[in-house]
Amino acid sequence: MSMWEEIFGQKITIMQWQRGVLYRDGVFKAVLTPGVHYTRPRTDTLVTVDMRAQSIQVVGQDVLTVDGFTVKVSAAVEYKVSMPDVFATAENGSVHWGIYLRAQLQVRDAVAALTLDELLAQRGQFLGADAVARLAAEAEEFGVTVNRFVVKDIMLSGEVRKALAGPLLAREAGKAQLERARAEAAVLRSMANTAKLLRENPELLQLRTLESVADGKAMVVLNR
Repeated sequence: MSMWEEIFGQKITIMQWQRGVLYRDGVFKAVLTPGVHYTRPRTDTLVTVDMRAQSIQVVGQDVLTVDGFTVKVSAAVEYKVSMPDVFATAENGSVHWGIYLRAQLQVRDAVAALTLDELLAQRGQFLGADAVARLAAEAEEFGVTVNRFVVKDIMLSGEVRKALAGPLLAREAGKAQLERARAEAAVLRSMANTAKLLRENPELLQLRTLESVADGKAMVVLNR
């Protein structure tokens, strides 16, 4: 240790995106703002805290809907340190893991309260403001503020996709049958109209026969 440091203290620079949590003799002393500071080498301990936004990716987890379908849901959380002195007391990595577990439970609880149809209708909006508020309240114990908590993906199992495809295929088959029935009905109406017209006007049938003979498309047998 130099004489300068012994007299004036050790020079520490806190960057713009940081805060410094100063402990003296193991006891919290102050939160240092960005700039140059001097600490006492023998008694002071400084913990720097990154104040920039951090993100957590909550990987997809299998969750049961209230009507018994399994879906896999992933989410994302964005947070920032709001209380550096509280954040600095947490064990290394415990903040990230603690928020991750709490976000995972919020997703699980939200999905478990919905039917599959409700979940698909709401898509990424099913978490709602209440879930965000609950996660934010729980994250305060780590000295952070949750700015964003959203659903990323909703993935359906093969069993669920098959269950959803059944009614869809049935509807499409029903539409095709309806179109065929309509076409057949139109043909029958046309034939009925033609038959009625020929009954009411026999000369039209004779005219049609003569036209066919003239075109060479018909053979006429005359009775003697």
